[in-house]
Amino acid sequence: MNLVAAFFYLFAGLTVASAFMVISTRNPVHAVLFLILAFFNSAGLFLLLGAEFIAMVLVIVYVGAVAVLFLFVVMMLDVDFAELKGGFAQYLPLGALIGIILLVELILVLGAWVGGGVKVASIPSAPGPAPGSTLTNTESIGNILYTDYIFYFEMAGLILLIAMVGAIVLTLHQKAGVKRQDVARQVARTRDGSIEVIEVESGKAVFPQSAKEPGP
Repeated sequence: MNLVAAFFYLFAGLTVASAFMVISTRNPVHAVLFLILAFFNSAGLFLLLGAEFIAMVLVIVYVGAVAVLFLFVVMMLDVDFAELKGGFAQYLPLGALIGIILLVELILVLGAWVGGGVKVASIPSAPGPAPGSTLTNTESIGNILYTDYIFYFEMAGLILLIAMVGAIVLTLHQKAGVKRQDVARQVARTRDGSIEVIEVESGKAVFPQSAKEPGP
């Protein structure tokens, strides 16, 4: 076994173990930390494949932004996880049935693959830099992403935007008795309804209309 294969098995094993700990641990903070570990090991696998740009994006975007954001949300929000897990036993039979179906499908696919029943068709190579080209990995991904797959890229961005707006709408709870900004009312204010000009006589003070003037 050479060094590359050893690192592959190391990163792959840690990735699978971290992903299993994400869904099995009881502490949500520990689950996010295991998710970050899974992202780092996945980045190592991409480095072994020569896709250094995807590896850096995985670390910078997912670990540096998404996973840390999840961690802050879990730690700052007062989420009752016991209530969220209350319906686990109710949906356990359905989840177990779906898991068994997926397991059977994976076994059938692997069995057909090992038995030689599945043949891999020749896939034409994606348009990229010609042999001997000086384009980097990042430039090649950009050329393909923003030309041949621009429609799918924009649709993915639109779906993420809708998901973000939906998450904000579902989690936004307005509390009663809290003063909030009314932009329309502020814009509709006029000078006569906002200020009052009072001529103050010399030696006398100015009191609001609701206050009573002090006695002698």
